[in-house]
Amino acid sequence: MNKAQRRFFHLPKSPPPHSINSTTTKSCNAIINRLSSENAHHDVLRTYSDMLSTNSPPDAYTYPSLLKACTSLNLLSNGLSFHQQVIINGYSSDPYIASSLINFYAKFGCTHHAHNLFEMMPERNVVPWSTIIGCYSRAGDVNMAFSMYNSMRHEGIQPSSVTMLGMLSGVSEGIHVQCLHGCSERYGFGSDLTLVNSMLNVYGKCGRLGDARNLFDLMGRRDIVSWNSLVSAYALIGDIREILKLLHGMRVEGLEPDQQTFGSLVSVTARESNPKMGKLVHGKILTAGFELDTPVLTSLVDKALSVFRRMMILRVVPSTASISSVLAACAQLGSFNMGISIHGYLLRQRIPVDIPTQNSLVTMYAKCGHLEQSCAVFDMMDQRDLVSWNAIIAGHAQNGHLGEALFLFNEMRNTLQRPDSITVVSLLQACASIGALHQGKWIHNFVIRSCLGPCILINTALVDMYSKCGDLNYSRKCFESMSQHDLVSWSTIIAGYGSHGKGEIALEMYSKFLQTGLEPNHVIFLAVLCACSHNGLVDQGMSLFHSITNDYEIEPTREHCACIVDLLCRAGRVEDAYNFCMRMFPEPMVDVLGILLDACRVKGKTELGNIIAKEISMLKPVDAGNYVQLAHSCASQARWEGVGEAWVQMRSLGLKKLPGWSFIELHGTITTFFMGHRSHSQYEDIVLVLKSLSKEIRRVGMNFQPGNFTLDFEESENERWLLQGA
Repeated sequence: MNKAQRRFFHLPKSPPPHSINSTTTKSCNAIINRLSSENAHHDVLRTYSDMLSTNSPPDAYTYPSLLKACTSLNLLSNGLSFHQQVIINGYSSDPYIASSLINFYAKFGCTHHAHNLFEMMPERNVVPWSTIIGCYSRAGDVNMAFSMYNSMRHEGIQPSSVTMLGMLSGVSEGIHVQCLHGCSERYGFGSDLTLVNSMLNVYGKCGRLGDARNLFDLMGRRDIVSWNSLVSAYALIGDIREILKLLHGMRVEGLEPDQQTFGSLVSVTARESNPKMGKLVHGKILTAGFELDTPVLTSLVDKALSVFRRMMILRVVPSTASISSVLAACAQLGSFNMGISIHGYLLRQRIPVDIPTQNSLVTMYAKCGHLEQSCAVFDMMDQRDLVSWNAIIAGHAQNGHLGEALFLFNEMRNTLQRPDSITVVSLLQACASIGALHQGKWIHNFVIRSCLGPCILINTALVDMYSKCGDLNYSRKCFESMSQHDLVSWSTIIAGYGSHGKGEIALEMYSKFLQTGLEPNHVIFLAVLCACSHNGLVDQGMSLFHSITNDYEIEPTREHCACIVDLLCRAGRVEDAYNFCMRMFPEPMVDVLGILLDACRVKGKTELGNIIAKEISMLKPVDAGNYVQLAHSCASQARWEGVGEAWVQMRSLGLKKLPGWSFIELHGTITTFFMGHRSHSQYEDIVLVLKSLSKEIRRVGMNFQPGNFTLDFEESENERWLLQGA
């Protein structure tokens, strides 16, 4: 590496052999490989620079990620320098490094260099063969790719499924897919689901729908990707009805459509501009429970808006039903700008609107957080139906205005409009969110007097409300009184016990749930894992996590994995938690790394804490709390330069840490208290009451210190300065 290149990387000279630290090299490689997997290539090179500055030399596991970074960042000269280091360090014969070099040269159009490098290899296994074949195919030279494939077979090397996938990457003609299909069957890759799905996808893109359907029908095992590939093929030709048949077939085989399935269906519906079919598709999406999925919602909005724009271009005055549908889509996605534009169009054109359209406006403004406009529309309505009242009540409840929601609820009853389950559930959810037990009991009493049951939605909301308001006994009574239970009600009661420190009872309820014959889903697994995490049930939590995949063939989500990290950290098994995190997360999550960093600080794991802190710094989180965590970690090690750096980074991004806070609800009014603030109008009275209570508690023999409520931990002078920096 020349001087100019060394200045670019800020690299020190290579460390002498006697300074090799294999443990540090391994740790750095772990960070580099993770950064590479998330395509954070600049950070890969920065970490490599830090690696050398600590006398940690690269090894055979380092160079593939470095070469990938140079490939992605168009750093040809730097890649050449790494190639020189590979030769000097004796790694030229490593097949994975050689494959990375082949990819590197092919990216810069130096196919002949890639080919020469391949030819110079003393031994070539299937890895470099697959790489050079894939390079030619992706470059569009399919004929050369097939020629290299034949040469590989002539040398007696059997292709792998990766070889076939590489060849498929550049194929655009049906005859080539058929040829690769035959080769795959010959070498026994017919059961490789990834490869078969890829062939299925290419068949569809090539317009060979018949071949795609035949391959699909012959597959012994099919997953959601298989179905989505065929759905995409039919979407390309606009065959909506065949797609709907496929959706039915998926359910027959026990698979549920996902956002990609519905995304293809929505896109083809939008191209056809068929409102009737669009409503049918929307109904299926709502039935499947994807109404809150952002990609699907985006597709639905595009479907609705594309039809609306077409109507505007053709100077067709939209019906109120069309406008109501577009406004409903804006409300679901929170698209305030589009919603207010449509409202403006209605006013400019003086289009008379009916009650459903006005209801959609009320809901759109409320869900976008503009309650004042929502109330203005509601107040201007000459007539209101049940949906109108539910919209305005739910809008206030969801925005935290319980008092106003209850006032409107009473106004609704004064108009002799009978509330339904939606009215009650929105109010109960608001009570649960702020711990308003008194109001929740009043609503429960109304439910009983009004004979609104039995209703599984209301009963589940009652279980949730009592649990979140701290009354587990009533929560359990409501649960036991239900005539039937679904996954949501079981998840709610299990989560309630877990959050209140009753993990054993939560597991007992989960065991009872399994006896009902219902199949658990992601939500109920998350509820049980959280219960194990909050109650230190490590063995039970790990066993449950493994059963998600082993017993139910469900892919664990990031939330499930984060629960396990938290579980292990709370049990003091920080290294196990870190290794689990490295294994399970394809890319780092700041929140999970924050859990690990706190655990390292508490357990005194300085070296591991430094590695995690560096990862968090590289991610540049936009949450001020993460920088405060970094500062606390540095302060615990008396690394005050690190504390200052954390504050500088935090302030350079314009971030400010909010102080700790809590709130109480009294007679429908929420009062918030911030840590260290004395701005409350009754502050002096509150202090006097607390002192009086502390005297009474001491009098009956309990050791109580009111001062403990001012700070969560004892501060040193440096830590006090640290907090003031936030």
